[in-house]
Amino acid sequence: MIYNNIFCNKRVLITGNTGFKGSWLSTWLLRLGADVYGYSLNIPSTPSMFETLKLENKIHHKFGDIRDKEQLNTYIQDIKPDFIFHLAAQAIVSTSYKNPFDTITTNVVGTAAVLDALRNIDWPCTAVLITSDKAYDNVEWIWGYRENDAMGGKDVYSGSKGAAELTIKCYFHSFLKNKANLKLGVARAGNVIGGGDWSADRIVVDTIKAFSQGKPVEIRSPKATRPWQHVLEPLSGYLRLAQMLTEGHVNSGEAFNFGPRAEQTKTVLQLVTDLASLWHMTPEQAVKVTDQIPFEEAKLLKLNCDKALAYLQWHSTCSYNETVRMIVDWYSAYYNGDKEQMFELTNHQIAHYEQCAKDIQLAWTL
Repeated sequence: MIYNNIFCNKRVLITGNTGFKGSWLSTWLLRLGADVYGYSLNIPSTPSMFETLKLENKIHHKFGDIRDKEQLNTYIQDIKPDFIFHLAAQAIVSTSYKNPFDTITTNVVGTAAVLDALRNIDWPCTAVLITSDKAYDNVEWIWGYRENDAMGGKDVYSGSKGAAELTIKCYFHSFLKNKANLKLGVARAGNVIGGGDWSADRIVVDTIKAFSQGKPVEIRSPKATRPWQHVLEPLSGYLRLAQMLTEGHVNSGEAFNFGPRAEQTKTVLQLVTDLASLWHMTPEQAVKVTDQIPFEEAKLLKLNCDKALAYLQWHSTCSYNETVRMIVDWYSAYYNGDKEQMFELTNHQIAHYEQCAKDIQLAWTL
């Protein structure tokens, strides 16, 4: 039984639901029988997964600024969700250099607005607040960061995520720690890839857009390594964390890392080359390396996920090759198939992922 059927017939609010991860999470929760509500500033890209899957017709949705404390609080009080997943954020590193103030206020003040609304909840509710692996003070060592390592960041995006973590910590200990009706968890993940992403300056997005036009993709940091993971991997962790909090198996206020296996750490060039192979393009046709790097970006960052394994019995499901194949299958269907069938295809990929997790007997599938 997936997640012990805990989301069935429950009201679930997702902030940032119109984004890439929010759209995948909405689709999965609908599959799990939840009554899904969304709160987002806008539809962040054209095209968008939210519109492609016609999610506006499948969930309840409200447009609003996550920094608008009063409107957000009113919405939460109106719907009285059983679960809240806070994903709303400015999540693009390059955008943080162009709009640092908006990045900091969205990621820090927006998180504070959610936390302030949690103070007013007087019904049983579980909240999972998603930050980022970039919240860690990255010194580019070879070891994975653990949940008790220092927060920080030299660039604006990383700093905003570190500051959001500190905001969560102080609100929890000042106001939320003794609220028996409220369970709160923090989730950190990064380098998330998958079909349906059209965000700016993302390697898979840029690659697939170029390939769909028969052009090579320009990459600025071919040797940069990332522990790539399919979007369903961290989402499975967020859902598992919500389940375990609700059932009382983990303490409120704890943070958890969600990352892939060590073998999924690949260079940008390797990822693009492997995408090209399944797109039936040669490396020469697919890649153009440019040295024009407009901003500083960390070259190495990975997470230690031992805590999630020990307390949540969670680890990643997909191999690197399976991750790449799922991405190409999704985008190939979008560019070459019937766009009306994309919701069905997305559900099929979720079902496939669930089955893969069942095959290796992950605890959230039993």
